[in-house]
Amino acid sequence: MMSAAVIRVENVEDHEPAVSSAAARIRQGGLVLLPTETVYGVAAALTAGGAVERLRRLPPPMSGRPLVVHLARPEDAQRYVGQTSDLARRMMRKLWPGPVALLVDVAAERRRSVAGELGIAADDLYDGATIALRCPDHPLTAEVLAAAGVPVVIRRAEHNTAADILKEWGELLDLAIDAGPTRYRKPSTVIRVDDSGYRVVCPGVYDQRIIDKLLRTTILFVCSGNTCRSPMAEAIARRCLSEKLGIAPGELENKGILVMSAGTLAVPGLRASEAAVAALKALGADLSEHRSRSLTAELIHQADVIYTMTRSHAQAVRSIAPSAADKVVPLDPDNDIQDPIGGDLAEYQALAAQLETLVRRRLDEGDFAL
Repeated sequence: MMSAAVIRVENVEDHEPAVSSAAARIRQGGLVLLPTETVYGVAAALTAGGAVERLRRLPPPMSGRPLVVHLARPEDAQRYVGQTSDLARRMMRKLWPGPVALLVDVAAERRRSVAGELGIAADDLYDGATIALRCPDHPLTAEVLAAAGVPVVIRRAEHNTAADILKEWGELLDLAIDAGPTRYRKPSTVIRVDDSGYRVVCPGVYDQRIIDKLLRTTILFVCSGNTCRSPMAEAIARRCLSEKLGIAPGELENKGILVMSAGTLAVPGLRASEAAVAALKALGADLSEHRSRSLTAELIHQADVIYTMTRSHAQAVRSIAPSAADKVVPLDPDNDIQDPIGGDLAEYQALAAQLETLVRRRLDEGDFAL
């Protein structure tokens, strides 16, 4: 028996041939090894019965329970679940793409309809009333899932490098996409969500504390160094929201609202500029405790809405996390907000007034849900 063909992906330029080859092989009923942000997994078309059976027979053989359906985009879940709870929809929006699999109950009529549309038995997709769904946060694999054009199930391979998996399963696979070690190097978290709430079924990358944090309403402001513009906007937003809710700024987090800022070029741990602190003090907002932080994929995915100071900041956010593009919003829809670094106090005061007007307008527009 021949070993699987291997395509190595070392940079973005390698994506297109890898994606087209992997998507075609999946459509043809093959088994394809793909990277995710957690561990590698073996993908098969759900509608290719022979491929799914081969997937189940990989050692050690699986029982008859359904495999996890992997989605190219969070909104693709609608096809399988139909109407679901507000909590389930929020979890899909907040936790995906990301290292989380959700177990969601689906109405009987919807299960029959989906199975009939796909030409498969309902038991091949649902475990009783429950379906397991995941939307991986790996650009290449998301592209493969979208390009395949068929429902795809993936069996976790338990390793974070393609080489380790090929030693074990190489002769049983048709194609392997080797994109190097995975980001987290541990399995995804499995969460059961229903009308009563949610619970972690299998621990993984995210623990309960992180999940609780991610499910909060989070507003993120982004600039370059995170010492002037974005922390000023953050402090103003805190004050505006606390006034709106009739609570102290320090109580916002207890109400499930997190206001943050970060910089695309930030050096972590720096204080806000003295002029920024002084300008905001006159407006009744406090920046004295601020410390700069770098923009990361985790912060981006955590946010419900991301307000950027310039178009280049918006592009930086999208380059780090392409899937977050829909929640990136310029704070000023008409112009870039210029960096005041090196300016005098009067310039910072003018910026503070400008930011207060823009932040109030954005909060009133309701780009996020409190």
